[in-house]
Amino acid sequence: MKMLQLEECCEILDSMRVPITAKDRKKGPYPYYGANGVQDYVADYIFDDDLVLLAEDGGNFGSDKRPIAYKVSGKCWVNNHAHVLKPKADMDVDYLCYSLMFYKVDGMVNGATRMKLTQAAMRRMLIPSRTIEGQKAVVRLLNRIQMLIKVEKEQLKKYDELIKSRFVEMFGDPATNPLGWEKTRLGDECYYIKDGPHKSLPDIGEENGGHPFISVRNIVNGYIDFSTAKYISDEDYNDAIKKCRPEKGDILYSKGGTTGIAKLIDVDVEFANWVHLAVLKFDKSVLNGIFFENMLNCDYCYAQSQKLTKGIVNRDLVLSAMSKIEMYRPPVELQEQFASFIHQIDKLRFVTQKSLAETQQLFDSLMQKYFG
Repeated sequence: MKMLQLEECCEILDSMRVPITAKDRKKGPYPYYGANGVQDYVADYIFDDDLVLLAEDGGNFGSDKRPIAYKVSGKCWVNNHAHVLKPKADMDVDYLCYSLMFYKVDGMVNGATRMKLTQAAMRRMLIPSRTIEGQKAVVRLLNRIQMLIKVEKEQLKKYDELIKSRFVEMFGDPATNPLGWEKTRLGDECYYIKDGPHKSLPDIGEENGGHPFISVRNIVNGYIDFSTAKYISDEDYNDAIKKCRPEKGDILYSKGGTTGIAKLIDVDVEFANWVHLAVLKFDKSVLNGIFFENMLNCDYCYAQSQKLTKGIVNRDLVLSAMSKIEMYRPPVELQEQFASFIHQIDKLRFVTQKSLAETQQLFDSLMQKYFG
């Protein structure tokens, strides 16, 4: 297929950009865009058109999940961290955007700490040449798939909202405890509160017989994601579980960096955890794990965890502070009814997530087909 250089497809309006420091911005209705989207809202605008903004520096370069280009429409202001592109008459703005969203910029960006896509390099980027009708056909198909992805993501959010609503319906708002449940503290409910090794351990790889070694980043959307876990040696694993041994049925609770996130261990996988995760063991005859996870993740307990977290850059919820988090404990029979409801929602969520993964895979394959 014939390829066009980017400068052949669009006008480059970089010279019209004007950065405004935060202290000099006057609040208003117009979006103020940077490399990765809206940064602020200001009182004036310098563009009023359908444009594609392409990250110049500070963009998501190299990511296959987060785009480096996005479309904007109407009145707006753009700072000097995004290139401003106006498609020519024979170039559809959405087609231009799709062609650049996940463009492989290897060898095109430079910079030791903050990668930059210079205008000279940008001008040489290649866009597949299609007729305007062909471009619009591609855009229609990709837009439909993007809409499906959006709907499925919104459905997953609705499941989360339904769980929160059911929790309050059954147990009341934890902040006010209108049903008068027995008050307690995390430290009173757990006979074991420990964190993992306070040092980084070398990753030897799963292929070399390593054991999963997880941290806060491996708790994603309510699941334990082992796909990005480190894998540590037998010696390091045995040392780690001597200090802290996570087991199925325990609660993982984040205490470093992103704090106050709970996850019930519901998988039959042996692993170790780093210092930024605590392991909570509790009496399961009086406290259901699914209820406990949702109790700790409710706004009431999460707000406490944030107040108890110390530090700004290196945030830490120390174990002694964690123990002070207040909660309540309804009868276990009621907790188990709530857990049964969650099991039903999890079945629906699994179907939606499977569909979402398949739809995303279709989108990715079509992007590869159309834009390489």
